[in-house]
Amino acid sequence: MATVNLGVIKPVFKGAYNNSTAYVLDNIVTSGGSSYICILASTGNAVSNTTYWSTLAAGTGDASDLTSGTLPIARIANDAIDSIHYAAGSIDNEHLADDAVGVAELSATGTASSSTFLRGDNAWANAGKAVELHTLADDVVGSVADGANWFSWSFTPTITGKVFLAHTGAHRANGASHFYMMYYFNNGSGEVAQITRGAGYAISGTDHNQGWSASFFAIGGTGDSTTPITVTANTACTFRCELASSNSSNQANDNGRDHLVSAIVFET
Repeated sequence: MATVNLGVIKPVFKGAYNNSTAYVLDNIVTSGGSSYICILASTGNAVSNTTYWSTLAAGTGDASDLTSGTLPIARIANDAIDSIHYAAGSIDNEHLADDAVGVAELSATGTASSSTFLRGDNAWANAGKAVELHTLADDVVGSVADGANWFSWSFTPTITGKVFLAHTGAHRANGASHFYMMYYFNNGSGEVAQITRGAGYAISGTDHNQGWSASFFAIGGTGDSTTPITVTANTACTFRCELASSNSSNQANDNGRDHLVSAIVFET
């Protein structure tokens, strides 16, 4: 049977071009940051000689380019992956082929944190602050005397921030009179008086409640209502409403809750 010489059946990488090496068809070499494939066997013919060599991948330079901040990746047969620019803080995937995909800029301005996200324009945007709600619904049975509490409610926030307090109450004065409510708040550093509310005598002294409500940001001891007090994560707080009048009060004959209380904590 005759023997058929198939020659090289796959490309063979031969490393850097050497003028004294005999190269055969489909040998691959590198020179000057580019790669070349042998198209005609020869010895001593430089890779610039297109009779013997074809450019496989043309680079943008050699290893010295790394000092300028550009990492060259070979241009494949002139339909290039041009380069990856790795200047501090960014990676630019510059155009792919002549019909460029464009620049994919991966650097980001601003600061990343657990509450930010990367926007489409590569800037860190605020993802929003946490908000936490605490509530209480309470019945107060019987008379409440002057200086006693309608409620004294403790809650523990899990975030640090400012707290907005709200209360809706329904009680009636005992007798043809009125009464006042005084609100207090303690963020764990001592109780501070907040605001006073008043309620009048119900139309019926036996069957109807007189309702009132109050809502406000808890403030510190300065009396400056524009400076909300700070509550601290995992530190118990107390919100209290006291009868502050010489007249006592009583709940009416109903089946509903007498007091609805809430605290909304806004993370800061």
